[in-house]
Amino acid sequence: MKRSRSVVLGRGARGPGRHRPACAVLAALLVAAVCSGCASGAGGRFGDEHRARPAAGPPGGPGQRAGQGGAPAGLRENARFSPAVRAALAKKWGLARPPLIAPLPPAVKPHITTREGFEVNGGDDSLPPVFTTVPTKDRVVFLTMDDGAEKDPELLQMMDELDIPYSAFLSDYLVRDSYGYFLEMQRLGVGLNNHTLNHPYLPGLSYSEQRSEICDQQAVIEKQYGQRPTLFRPPYGNYNGDTLRIAKSCGIKAVPLWNAEAFPDHMEWREEDQDLHPGDIILTHFRGRKEWGTSMSGLVRAVMKTITDKGYAVARLEDYV
Repeated sequence: MKRSRSVVLGRGARGPGRHRPACAVLAALLVAAVCSGCASGAGGRFGDEHRARPAAGPPGGPGQRAGQGGAPAGLRENARFSPAVRAALAKKWGLARPPLIAPLPPAVKPHITTREGFEVNGGDDSLPPVFTTVPTKDRVVFLTMDDGAEKDPELLQMMDELDIPYSAFLSDYLVRDSYGYFLEMQRLGVGLNNHTLNHPYLPGLSYSEQRSEICDQQAVIEKQYGQRPTLFRPPYGNYNGDTLRIAKSCGIKAVPLWNAEAFPDHMEWREEDQDLHPGDIILTHFRGRKEWGTSMSGLVRAVMKTITDKGYAVARLEDYV
């Protein structure tokens, strides 16, 4: 993506706590709302300490509600919490304000077409659409994370407790050493999508090489997580006609890119107005202290400040696409 002017994000205080069963967490947080926060640290094996939730899946699949865009039934838990509990959860994780609650997803997903200027030679409406914003009037944006390099247990805990939906686009060469981490992520309602096997510059590859990168990653995700992705993001946002035809041939329905990119200390924008818009897709990456000088939870605090301050809620991309 072309680099543009930057806007500094606010930084929140770091305050994650030890993950406990849901009832105990809520009781402790109500106390924390009037006294001190929880002790730092996130322990336990993946899946041992999080609230049980169904895995994400296609509309009508196991563990999903009908008539609400296929959202996993465990999401939107915080919509049922009192303002005091939501404020305490936000305080625990260093957010100045609780995340806004997204509306229920549409019963019928919006029709998405390729963004003007993003077409390929010889392409037509039969190819997966390439887009940066989902057509919606809902004041929502979509948070997406690419590659899978950083496997931070604290991220799973934070997003679970705050009920912030996000979508992962995975490259196998960075994921294969810890498939279990992303299995737990899937169990918590996160969609696991295709970002190729090895993160290459796809237009520089032959047709057969591109096919291996895209379709073999489809097979890996299906084998490891039981579902074949329908969303694909080409590395660096670069693609050609072969990319889209290959993606379609192995089950891809849509190619979401991004309209803004989040870093721990700033945002980079695609649009001239340097702002968020309803339906914008936000890109960030699985990165940690070594690359960015902060944890994944620190990154989330920063981007959520921008999203919430601008009056947006985060919705689940797979509910709209």
